[in-house]
Amino acid sequence: MNNPLLILRNFIFYTFIWITFAVIHILFLLNAAGLGFSDAVLDSLVFNVIYLWLGLGLWYPVKYLSIDRNSSFRFAAQHILSAIVSSSLWIGMSLFILFFIFSPDSHLKSFIFQTLAWRILIGIILYVIYTSFYYLYIFYSSYNDKLLKESELRTFAREAELKSLKYQINPHFLFNSLNSISSLTLIDPAKAREMTIKLSEYMRATLSESEKQFHKLSEEIKNLRLYLDIEKVRFGNKFEYVEEFEDSCTGIMIPPMILQPLLENAIKYGVYESLEKVTIKLNCKKENNYLKITVENNYDEDSLSPSGEKIGIRNIKNRLSLIYRQDNLLVVENKRGIFKVNIFIPLGES
Repeated sequence: MNNPLLILRNFIFYTFIWITFAVIHILFLLNAAGLGFSDAVLDSLVFNVIYLWLGLGLWYPVKYLSIDRNSSFRFAAQHILSAIVSSSLWIGMSLFILFFIFSPDSHLKSFIFQTLAWRILIGIILYVIYTSFYYLYIFYSSYNDKLLKESELRTFAREAELKSLKYQINPHFLFNSLNSISSLTLIDPAKAREMTIKLSEYMRATLSESEKQFHKLSEEIKNLRLYLDIEKVRFGNKFEYVEEFEDSCTGIMIPPMILQPLLENAIKYGVYESLEKVTIKLNCKKENNYLKITVENNYDEDSLSPSGEKIGIRNIKNRLSLIYRQDNLLVVENKRGIFKVNIFIPLGES
């Protein structure tokens, strides 16, 4: 960490402050002390210019005298000693320059000695002002650095958790598909081969999207159709898929693989468990400031009821919360044999 007053913009402002202080000093000496103009200018010029540079050097004891690494007593003692030394150095250098270089008249010499105690006190006050400013700067900079590092760590953790959730979804579907293919190889090898080809096409399409944080809704729907083609091989006409969406919605960006787990649930808890034909509906529309995506399916209430939140739904909820920093973007409804999941994508957030 470098001296903040040595930054060009700060140094210009710092110099302007000392020029202003020097002018006030001159006016005070002219009116209150009764010095002549040349004596007042000389006194002000020497004392103020020397502390202008001396003040810059006070950065270094402040930088290395940390209150965190010293006891309160030691910290105070070090600064008291430093204040005395700096004030003595300021007075000594000023007197040396005035008396041995400029050789002022006796009136100015007499005035300087008469006000010596006040000058020492002013030197200590200036030391306190400088050190306080430097410590505040160090604290502020350290605090900002801490906030920045914490923000970076939160970002890294958030990205890692998002990837973890996304990679939990991909294997979940893959394992289901491979189990289905394994079953079909015994009873219908031709369908097993067809399903393997479609799975290959699906994985090729989704892998290219796996590292993206967002893609268009139209891409998500395209991948869903591929997924359902795979399940059609397995279940035939046991389910019907219906899409209802506004054309203006298809270009909206959404997180990839956010809808497929919902269709997996519809297949697993609806189609697989039901003896009747199941209708899976996908509806997309703009509602207020959100894109509302609804996936619903009927199921047999006498068989397994999809109560509670399954791992796929929990993952979607967590992903939405991490991406959009809202916890209310997924709503589950389960009434009268209809299981419905509503997802809300904030418009303008992706």
